[in-house]
Amino acid sequence: MEITWLGHSGFRITMGDQVLLVDPWLNGNPMFPADRRAEAIAGATAVLVSHAHGDHAGEAGAIAKELGIPVVGKYDLTTFIAARDGVDTLGFNNGGTARLGNVAVTMVAASHSSSFATDGGPVYLGTESGYMIEHGGRTIYFSGDTDVMADMAVFQDLHAPEVGILCAGGFYTMDMKRAAYAAKKFFDFKTLIPCHYRTFPALEQSADLLKAELPGVNVVEPQVLEPIRL
Repeated sequence: MEITWLGHSGFRITMGDQVLLVDPWLNGNPMFPADRRAEAIAGATAVLVSHAHGDHAGEAGAIAKELGIPVVGKYDLTTFIAARDGVDTLGFNNGGTARLGNVAVTMVAASHSSSFATDGGPVYLGTESGYMIEHGGRTIYFSGDTDVMADMAVFQDLHAPEVGILCAGGFYTMDMKRAAYAAKKFFDFKTLIPCHYRTFPALEQSADLLKAELPGVNVVEPQVLEPIRL
């Protein structure tokens, strides 16, 4: 598998026969080099979105339309994107598994919020989610935006993810301390990649605490557009 950070919570994940763009926020992302957009999205097979906030799903429809690929996510959110952008979508819900080629994507719960900003105020588009992405007996847990949840114990029992991609910036989501707690209490990750940090001054800027709290885990601080091969 190959995991490439696009800054903030965006990732390009190559697994099995799929190239998934997960929560891609490129335009206006202060961490993403605008002149490398084509490289970031080239060959993608689907756009996977965790919730409706603009820094996660705002560009999903536009990218999907440009590439002729579907947007995959919560039924309420994908229905909205399909009507707005005229793209193919695959909408499902918590506990469901979508088959994308030979990759299985299971939607799991998260604890956050999920609204899309409009001139008339926020429109709520289903609930927030995370994903278990599995191929060939290897599983990635993408947490989406969340706090620590007791549900994570169920996620481990059912999916036993080898790789965790956890939001860890604080303020809007759990911080490094809480992400470390979640990893120690509920999971048995071999590799952990933090995200939703470093983007703005309000967010944590380093994963040093996460590394200190998890000495037996390969904690990888991602660099934008530098592939992590596992």
